[in-house]
Amino acid sequence: MTSPNVQWHESQMTREDRARLLKQQNKVVWFTGLSGSGKSTLAHALEKALHDKGVLTYTLDGDNVRHGLNANLGFSPEDREENIRRVGEVAKLFYDAGLTVLVCFISPYAKDRDRVRELIGKDFIEVFVDCPVEECEKRDTKGLYKKARAGEIKDFTGVNAPYEAPEKAELVLKSAEQDVDACVASLLKLLA
Repeated sequence: MTSPNVQWHESQMTREDRARLLKQQNKVVWFTGLSGSGKSTLAHALEKALHDKGVLTYTLDGDNVRHGLNANLGFSPEDREENIRRVGEVAKLFYDAGLTVLVCFISPYAKDRDRVRELIGKDFIEVFVDCPVEECEKRDTKGLYKKARAGEIKDFTGVNAPYEAPEKAELVLKSAEQDVDACVASLLKLLA
């Protein structure tokens, strides 16, 4: 809850002014999917492709944000909601600065993703990295699925915590069927 003593101070510069200075039309590309689906891999590959085209981007990665800004949050439903609320606000700041923001978070709850969509508006692009849990488990470089199945990790999405797949994502990438280059090509086509 915002204090009644805090007031928003409007800038003389708009998001459009900043984007024009950067010579780009910026977006927020929100990658959602299970752990191990390829969200970060695809976001970083897209970041490189956009950089090569002269587009200034920044990637907000779930694990990286939990090292700092969200280090005090766990994985309960309430903490997951707060995690997405905070990163949505950070994404909005980067977006307002004129950058294209790539966000890769499991973000398991539709209502949390919808809240960020409402915050950003027309330039929010939801990308569902659709990968079967069995394939995600095969890719499990961190050993998290194994720990979750052994009961060592509580509230692990896809094992003992729910994941609500997007019903209206702007793009669905089947990362078990498409390679990274094909996925990036689809993303660039969508952003063109």
